[in-house]
Amino acid sequence: MEEILIRVLELALFVPAIVLHEVSHGYVSYRLGDPTAKLAGRLSLNPIKHVDPFGTILLPLLLWFGGGPIFGYAKPVPINPGYYRDYRKGMMLTGLAGPATNLTLAVFSGLAARLVVAGGNVLVATASDGVVTALGWIFYAFYYFAQINLVLMFFNLIPIPPLDGSRVLPLFLSDRALESYHRVERYGILVFFGAMLLLPNLLNIDLIGGYFSITVLPLLRLLTGVGL
Repeated sequence: MEEILIRVLELALFVPAIVLHEVSHGYVSYRLGDPTAKLAGRLSLNPIKHVDPFGTILLPLLLWFGGGPIFGYAKPVPINPGYYRDYRKGMMLTGLAGPATNLTLAVFSGLAARLVVAGGNVLVATASDGVVTALGWIFYAFYYFAQINLVLMFFNLIPIPPLDGSRVLPLFLSDRALESYHRVERYGILVFFGAMLLLPNLLNIDLIGGYFSITVLPLLRLLTGVGL
């Protein structure tokens, strides 16, 4: 029962992480002169305005029932880079706003989890009978919120469209190369998910799991001082 409740906690913590991620994109774009997200009502912290039926509901539930790490995405916040004075810089700042927000949330929640452990001498966060203590629930909330935000950050930093990491690429492209990039950009997500689905089966390589093991897990241990 306790394990199920912990998984429910993970699922609940996923929502504010992706909402704040998306709102930060729209807010930075707004500060750069683009009113698109504000006019669309997407600078709101109301989760309903950001729900994507598959990415916010179905995908996290499928992963939840499968016992895997909770992951998904919200409906992308609309932006219009035509408002930016500097297209390349604007796209970079807007794109990195989401991962930067997730990193900030991960740092604060990870350090809070460390303080809970230090203050209560909590490692397993359970009483002697195996029931999670009140202090344990506080620890789990901070720990898994840090984990979820790190997963979102590192996943979105992959430089393949439409992930946020691809917003940095225009900085390094000439005008001609940028035109070519925009022509193939729409196919980026197909290449990405094709690789994620095919390579594990063809080569028996868990690319995402391996990527998270060298990015998310070390930083999570560093922040929280705990490895679960």
